[in-house]
Amino acid sequence: MAADYVPPVQKGFGQLIDSIFLLVLVYCSLLAPLLLKAPDQAPATQAESKQVTWRDLGQNATMEAQWRKLGFDVQQAKPIITQRFDYQIEPVSLIATALVIVGYFVFVLRVSDKQYRQVIAEKFGR
Repeated sequence: MAADYVPPVQKGFGQLIDSIFLLVLVYCSLLAPLLLKAPDQAPATQAESKQVTWRDLGQNATMEAQWRKLGFDVQQAKPIITQRFDYQIEPVSLIATALVIVGYFVFVLRVSDKQYRQVIAEKFGR
């Protein structure tokens, strides 16, 4: 009769290193677009330098109160409110992201296949 299978156990230090590595990867992937974005080259115009009000920015009294709770005055909130999101897809970034995801998927499949074969060999003695 074969002995009961006992799978290998990853030590706490290995789990810590894995967790830190994944945390760094997530942090870098979230920070990269901010670091790689080109700065705006548009010079400030005369109209932009005039004093704006909350009403000019389309904010009502409730919205104004929430901005103030967050510590923003009208001048600080203006670029946040008026700057539109850029939804353009950059092909190079899209391809790089796809390659990283596919590469990670292939890596996981190969490692899983190797570990699966080791378990089968240990369990059934092949």
